[in-house]
Amino acid sequence: MNSVLALNAICKQYPGVKALQDVSLNLYPGEVHALLGENGAGKSTLVKIMTGAETKNSGSILFDGKEYEFCSPIEAQRVGIVSVYQEVNLLPNLTVAQNLFLGHEPRKLGLINHSEMAKQAKAVLAQFKLDIDVNAPLAQYSVAVQQLVAIARGVAMSAKVLVLDEPTASLDADEVKTLFSILEQLKARGVAIVFITHFLDQVYAVSDRITVLRNGQFVGEYETKQLPQAKLVEAMLGRALEDHLQMDGVERTADEDSAQAVLLSLQGVSVKDSIQSLSLTLAEGKAVGLAGLLGSGRSEVCNAVFGLDQLNSGQIQLKGKPLKLTNPADAIQEGIALCPEDRKVDGIIGPLSIRENIILALQARLGWWRGLSRAKQDELAQFFIDKLQIATPDADKPIEQLSGGNQQKVILARWLAIEPILLILDEPTRGIDIGAHAEIIKLIRSLCDDGMSLLVASSELDELVAFSNKVVVMRDRSAVKELTGNELTSQHVMQAIAEGA
Repeated sequence: MNSVLALNAICKQYPGVKALQDVSLNLYPGEVHALLGENGAGKSTLVKIMTGAETKNSGSILFDGKEYEFCSPIEAQRVGIVSVYQEVNLLPNLTVAQNLFLGHEPRKLGLINHSEMAKQAKAVLAQFKLDIDVNAPLAQYSVAVQQLVAIARGVAMSAKVLVLDEPTASLDADEVKTLFSILEQLKARGVAIVFITHFLDQVYAVSDRITVLRNGQFVGEYETKQLPQAKLVEAMLGRALEDHLQMDGVERTADEDSAQAVLLSLQGVSVKDSIQSLSLTLAEGKAVGLAGLLGSGRSEVCNAVFGLDQLNSGQIQLKGKPLKLTNPADAIQEGIALCPEDRKVDGIIGPLSIRENIILALQARLGWWRGLSRAKQDELAQFFIDKLQIATPDADKPIEQLSGGNQQKVILARWLAIEPILLILDEPTRGIDIGAHAEIIKLIRSLCDDGMSLLVASSELDELVAFSNKVVVMRDRSAVKELTGNELTSQHVMQAIAEGA
């Protein structure tokens, strides 16, 4: 069978970053092809290239055997490549029917035929078992319904290739079943479907083949029925389960929490669409790691403890007292700090100087009416530039001009300046070069040695077991295992992630 869409040796480079390097993907009519990988694997970049949202640096794109160079999503849509993103990219102020047929409305005598459009819209939505008013504004319906409408739009556009990026994230169990039945219908029509998800059970329920990317590189293409789930986890994380890894991390005892008082306690914590009945403890002066695949809930735990996400049930305690966190400002006042996963979006303020970025959290805790003097700002900035070895000629250089590793050090300096009792690190070494990676790990270890309490979420298992006293393994937004003492090795963490994944 000939492929309907073939991406061959695709390379994409941004300033200082190789997002994709010789990545290939072959899509065949009537198949669901799962595209998998952790954050930073290159999935989104590859999708943007195949749908015309980004241009490649090298490689080729063949559609029905003909080479194309898509310069916009409209060009890709014209040949039959349609994408549906997790964040619904429709127009809520327009009607359901208008969203379904936007840009290709049925016409009569040169004018839009609204009655015919409504009729066709009802027919399309009937396939999804959606009985809604197609003449009503899309905004009046739930996110789940909007997501199904976005997918239905691809069907209405007679897509030959349909790219679904986390299509089930906002759907309940019944809606997922409905979607999967639609995918079977589309397969029968010969549509090639790219399915991106972090729910591995759904991958095995609906996909025919799997392509795995890691760190911007092609790992492999597999037939789903021939690939055990444990092997899939190995491919995504880059580690064989049977590998025996000798770590030179912290010394551990069988029960890390018994030696010192509990600093942080999560008791049956649940957050809507995020965490389910999670319990864990973190002792004073210890480091707890959060492990798991993308979407397992590790970052969501960090957000809940920092007050970014509100609890539906359960309780968070700090030093034995219940925490009432309505926002991050409350967490900062309690001495809790968070270095976020996406430093570009949630961490740095690019145009501001290194000095200004470092003093932000301390100034926020003091209150803006108690401004730090310029002399104190300079003193703090220079102290942390020296302590963390931030590579810069001076503290007034805009932070956006620093490398990723040095930006990460500045964010760490920001939070160390408030002298937190709990430091939360979410993917502290993601997207930085090897040299800076080693420096960040060394810094984290020194913080542990100095007695700071840390909660660290990371997909890098080597680094996680190197400085953690305990690792909590997350899967499907729940904690499935705690590893301490002699059990705390990369091998055992991998096994816990893969078991029943």
